Order: sequence, then C-alpha cells, then structure tokens
Amino acid sequence: MKFARCSGILLHLTSLPGRFGIGDMGPCAYEFADFLVAAGQKLWQVLPLNPTGYGDSPYQCFSAFAGNPMLLSLEQLRKQGLLEESDLDRTHAPFPEDSVDYGPVIEFKMAALRRAAQVFFADGSRSDQAAFDRFCERVGSWLDDFALFMACKDAHEGRIWTSWDSPIRGRDARAMIEWSRKLAPEVKAYKYWQFEFFQQWERLKIYCQQRCIRFMGDIPIYVAHDSADVWAHPDLFFLDEQGGPTVVSGVPPDYFSATGQLWGNPIYRWDLLAANGYQWWIERFRASLAVFDMVRLDHFRGFESYWEVPAGETTAIHGRWVKGPGADLLSALRNAFGELPIVAENLGVITPPVERLRRQFGLPGMSLLQFAFGTDPQGPSFRPHNYGRDLVAYTGGHDNDTTVGWWKSSGVGDSTRTPDDVRKEHEFARAYLNFEDDSEINWVMMRAVLSSVADVAIVPLQDVLGLGSEARMNLPGKVSGNWKWRYRPGALSGELSARLRSLITLYHR
Repeated sequence: MKFARCSGILLHLTSLPGRFGIGDMGPCAYEFADFLVAAGQKLWQVLPLNPTGYGDSPYQCFSAFAGNPMLLSLEQLRKQGLLEESDLDRTHAPFPEDSVDYGPVIEFKMAALRRAAQVFFADGSRSDQAAFDRFCERVGSWLDDFALFMACKDAHEGRIWTSWDSPIRGRDARAMIEWSRKLAPEVKAYKYWQFEFFQQWERLKIYCQQRCIRFMGDIPIYVAHDSADVWAHPDLFFLDEQGGPTVVSGVPPDYFSATGQLWGNPIYRWDLLAANGYQWWIERFRASLAVFDMVRLDHFRGFESYWEVPAGETTAIHGRWVKGPGADLLSALRNAFGELPIVAENLGVITPPVERLRRQFGLPGMSLLQFAFGTDPQGPSFRPHNYGRDLVAYTGGHDNDTTVGWWKSSGVGDSTRTPDDVRKEHEFARAYLNFEDDSEINWVMMRAVLSSVADVAIVPLQDVLGLGSEARMNLPGKVSGNWKWRYRPGALSGELSARLRSLITLYHR
C-alpha cells in the first residue's frame, strides 16, 4: 500500500499523564492529539490496546480482540453519571506521575469500573442499554468467550486456565452453561467494560480524524497462552492434552541477547488455520482494522519462517526455523480486505525470502536509525542514504532504549555491544551525521529520519522530549519492570511543537 509522505509520534496510551496512575482515553489523550496537530504530525502510533496479562505487556494479552479496561477514562464515566466524584478519590498516597505502578492502579481502577457497571445495569431506563445489547450481538463471536474466560479466571483466583477445574478447562458443554449461569453478573460486567472501551475509543478516533490524525496500531504475531483465544480455540495451537504448549515462540541470539529471546507463546497449527481459509486471522484483522487506520504487523519475518523452541527450554538457543504460512496467509487477507494498510516489522534476522514476501504484497518495511552504526550485518540498510520510499523510518522503537539513553549507554545489560563496539559506533555516527555536540543527539537523529526519502517517519515521544534510559518502554528479555513510563504533565510545550513543526515544514511531511 502506498503511504503519503508524513510523520508521526509513537506513544502508547498508558504513557499519557493523568490523575489515575495510568494513561487513558480521557482529557490527556485529547491534549496529546492537539499537540500532534500543533507539531504538524499526521500519525499517532500505539502499541496493542488489548487487556494485558503476564508482566503487564501489551504483547501478552488475555485477548487479541478485546480492549484493555485500564485505558477507560473514569472522568468520562463520571460525566455519564456512572461514577461519583467520591469514586475517583484516592485515599492512599498519590500515584507516581512518571511511571505506572500496575498493582495499585489495577486495584483502584477495577473497583471504580465495578461501581460503574453496577450503576449502568441498575438503571434500566438508560438510553445506551439498547446500544450495549447491539454491541454484544455484533461482536459476540469473540466477546462471549472473552467475558466468560475473564469471569472464570477471577473465580479461579487469577490462575492460568490450564489449572482450572477440568470440565470448564476443556469447555465441556454442560460446564460452559453452568459457569455462565453462576458467573452471569461478572460476565455481564466484562461485556459492559468492552462496550465502554470501544465507545470511548471511537470518540477519540473521530476527534483525531477530524484533525487529520490517523492511528497506526499493532498486531502481534502471537497470542498469549493464558488467553481467551487459546482457551476457546485450542485446536489452532500445538498443545498437549492438558492444554500446555508443546513448542513455544522466540527468536535466536540477537542484538539484545546472546541467548536469544524466549517469548513463550504457543505456536499456531498453520495447517489447520489454512484448512479453514485462515478465518481466525481474517477476523482478527477485521477487528483491528475497525479500530486502526493502519497496522504494524509485528515480527513479520515469522510469517515466512519462525523460530520454534521446545517447551521447557530456559533460553531460546535450542530452537529451529520452521516454514510459516507466507504468501498463502497474505493472499487470504488481501482477498478479504483488498489493499492491505500494513507496515511489515522486518527487523531481526531478515533473509531474502522474507523481503521477497514483503515486496510481493507491497508492504512497507521498517528501519531503525539506532541500528545503522554498529555491528549489525543489516546496518547498511538502516542508513538513510540507502532508504527506499516504501519505508517507515524510526529513530528507535518501543524495544529500544531512547536515543539519549542509547547514546550514553555502555552497552552492558541492554544489548550485546561491548564498550569497544560502542566507541566505534559513536565515531561512525558522528562522521555520518556530521555533528560534534552531544547535547541534542535526539534532534540530530530526528532530523536524519525526517529529512530522508522514506514516505513515513516516526519518532518515539521520549526522543522528542530528549529523555534518557529512565524513559525506556521495554528491555527485551527483562521479565518485569517494563511498560511503565509516562510523560509528566506540562511536558508538551508550545516551543516544542513549534520546533518539531519547523522540521516537518522543512522536509515536507
């Protein structure tokens, strides 16, 4: 798909400021949209918006279809008469301003959301009751399973579904009816939160569209093992009789880790998916394209060949490459949707067959400037003089350190670089980008991607703000402490938007 020349900012919704400890779809989201307009931006890129599970990661979610209720705006629920101001008061210490403390945040917001659900269902005269019923009917193909899954998970004290009572774990027909009846209020509440999520999202999306801001979302290649998707469709994954995975996902040793990355997601039974015309994937894309204007297809190389690791391994070293569905899946998607508004995340161990597959379907790839100056064998392709137009160019992504953090890093603990590698990397970057003053390395890097011929350039907000490693979103291989960063209230100044807009005007984005 051809993308018009433009630029955007990468910022996940959880990173927005606000009074409730986590970014949401409330006033600060609209303020950020206004900042994008003032800065001349056309894209707002977010990470997956699904309900997070293990490690609070948006790439390990309880559903590939549902929205994360933690992103619901409590202020909007109060304006609808579903909450009182007293429901929004936090009696304990205030939440931190620049990070998400997930445990207390989840406890606080879930209590408020339960109150909102009670009020919603108690008032049978509400005009949006009919809209709720229509929503449940329209998305019932995934909502029914998701709501029952979450209610059952709560009833089992949050344990993974493979440890539930055997009948409901195996979705015995009688058990499904009994648990649905027993947990009916809880199931209904989960459905209500999804209704509110998509209502709030649609309002934010329309606000952005009216200001010529489009959303780029993210479709992870894999789903979490502990998810409604795997529980409802166990036949589509390599699982044993108890529901545990027999092989899991990951990547071999790379820039981030000498032992690879062991993600642990179950592997698809691509043969069975193909036999059904990839219907599950088509429905997944249909749901995503109803939410976003365009999507980044995560780990695109895994559709050509993926790294499969036997379950029980403690690292990703002892894996093997297995052929993926490739053109067969992409053809099914193109037949279902026509032109595909997809950006292929083609980072990592990329082979000629991966690039041929991407070009066959006209999908723009990605380039990260941070990888341009080191020992990565693909380094030359990340240098702006080698860019093509069908490309989305970044200073860095959500798995990278911030530009300032990367520049100041010794390489130890955040990548496989040695101190000598870092020294040579700096020397090359100085010569290539023609600068001496380190104080604005973020603006040097931003100018490089914005001035390039790449049709799309995207910069993480951390780089716009010139923040260091304390603002890093994710460190691959680190199982906790990720996905926490938030920008502080007042950080988005008029001076900052004007400076960014001047580059957008200069380079016609």
